[in-house]
Amino acid sequence: MSDSRAETGYVEAELIDDETQQHDTPAADTQAIDVVEIVESEPGSLVLEEHVAEQEWTREFAIEDSAPAEPEAELAEPEAVSDESQDGDVSVRPTSTEPQADVVAGDDSGAAVTPSAPQSEPEPEAPRLQSLPMVKALNAGLRRALAEDPKVLLMGEDIGPLGGVFRVTEGLQAEFGTKRVLDTPLAESGIIGSAIGLAMRGFRPVVEIQFNGFVFPGFDQITTQLAKLTNRHSGAVSMPVVIRIPHGGHIGAVEHHQEAPEAYFAHTAGLRVVAPSTPHDAYWMIQEAIASDDPVIFFEPMSRYWPKGEVDTVENGVPLHASRVVRSGTDATIVAWAGMVPVALRAAEIAAEEGRSLEVVDLRSLSPIDYGPVVQSVQKTGRLIVAQEAPGTVSVASEVAAAVSEKAFYSLESPVLRVAGFDTPFPPAKLEGVYLPDADRILEAVDRALAY
Repeated sequence: MSDSRAETGYVEAELIDDETQQHDTPAADTQAIDVVEIVESEPGSLVLEEHVAEQEWTREFAIEDSAPAEPEAELAEPEAVSDESQDGDVSVRPTSTEPQADVVAGDDSGAAVTPSAPQSEPEPEAPRLQSLPMVKALNAGLRRALAEDPKVLLMGEDIGPLGGVFRVTEGLQAEFGTKRVLDTPLAESGIIGSAIGLAMRGFRPVVEIQFNGFVFPGFDQITTQLAKLTNRHSGAVSMPVVIRIPHGGHIGAVEHHQEAPEAYFAHTAGLRVVAPSTPHDAYWMIQEAIASDDPVIFFEPMSRYWPKGEVDTVENGVPLHASRVVRSGTDATIVAWAGMVPVALRAAEIAAEEGRSLEVVDLRSLSPIDYGPVVQSVQKTGRLIVAQEAPGTVSVASEVAAAVSEKAFYSLESPVLRVAGFDTPFPPAKLEGVYLPDADRILEAVDRALAY
């Protein structure tokens, strides 16, 4: 865990032209973050701005709202003046601007006052189809889960007033309170251990790991306790814990901030592992993961946090652990997940310009894996390329290649090929373009497959 995580100052940065201008005064109502700063300067545009200090690499995320919040109107307390009539009756004369009461004539004993109910307009229903970035879709999914089940809790570092590093939990603590959305100490083992205890008492905790590489201090709790407790108790104890982990690269960060550790967890029996690639999937899959009685590792591709996509908030139609064909083709199949899905789609678009038809399958779930759409696609195309950001040796791509070779051997016209990150630690930020697979590397593998 980097030392910069213990700093106490955090400054929301602005876009600046003068590189000499500095933000030296920390804001009093913010907290320490040591990552990347993303400023949304215009609708649909994102600017990544680096802050490199001497012998220290820090980047901060700050999302600026495009429209300032309107100030709330001050409401004056209504005042009442009592008038006493000659015959002793007392009438109340409101002096505020609230709707006046209807006075209905009564008998000689006095007047009856019947208050009229204010006519409040019903709140407009949210549209069924919404264009949202993944962070907002996750936020909406978490909000819905919190509202529907009082046993759902959110836990993590800086997820309260700050809303998390990527603002996924923004506004949720203000809406549901500090007992439902908990800021925790910087101790992943303690966070996950606490979530395990809460799950044993009937709660459904959702844990946020600030960055993918920060999960390893809690790895022991996940693999030796969380994954095994249900089996250890012969099914009598359920572990409805969701661990949200930012996944992959393409954000210009360094090691522990851009890793893809899915193989560690997909290899561990007792864990469900999923990875959405679209805002629609993120909205529904986070709710399905929370509803599961088994522990779920929920990988969120950081490269897909801010591109917008259509979200149907009424109907899903795709189960949590189902694979899905996202582009049809006939010449070769590309299997990908999380942030590699749009890269595979770009490769398919380039191939189409060259007269080749590539089919793309979004795996979505890494444990268990739904091989049905994958095998059916390979039986049609005869060739398979598996693309991932993680290193290729002993990986999810390795497992997919082996399984398809077993299930569709007689349909294959060439060996199954893998396109993956290199078997090295994640490099410095400026070398991420060399390390991470791109469309060209996928197309090179397609060329090799078609050459057989």
